Order: sequence, then C-alpha cells, then structure tokens
Amino acid sequence: MSNIAARQTAVTVAVDGIDREPTAAELDAIEREMPVILAGVELLDAPIITIDRAPTELDARRLRRARRRVLAARRALANRAATAQRGGAA
Repeated sequence: MSNIAARQTAVTVAVDGIDREPTAAELDAIEREMPVILAGVELLDAPIITIDRAPTELDARRLRRARRRVLAARRALANRAATAQRGGAA
C-alpha cells in the first residue's frame, strides 16, 4: 500500500513545530465577520429543518428571512470596510 501525501503546503505554518494561536488582528477580523457567519449558519439551518418533511409556508418565510439576513450582514460588513478605508469612523 502506498502512502498518501498532501500536494499543497500547509496554509498556516507551525513555528518550531508548535501550533500558534490566532493573532489579535485575526481575532478582530473574525469578530467583525461574526454577523455574516451567524447569518450563514441560519441560512443553512432553514432548509435542513425541512429535510424529513414537505416545506410549509412558514418554512419558505424562514428561508427568505435567512437570505435577507445574510445579504444585510454582508452589506453592513462591506459598508464598514468602505468607511474604514475612507478614514471615517466605523
């Protein structure tokens, strides 16, 4: 049996073989993107709920609301990034 090896290098490089913790900047980026992440999770949950049954009107509304929340969260993140680039208060 042959060994299977990765064809790409690791995305994050371990320093001296020790895994590193996220930097403050990385944690801040995650915190800024958290509304988008949570809205995306909600968007995934909406169709999962209907896997074992026929979707109802309530399910359709739940899916529409989830899509709107994702779009609103992405818009807010983009607006904050644009404001920060212009040098305005975020």
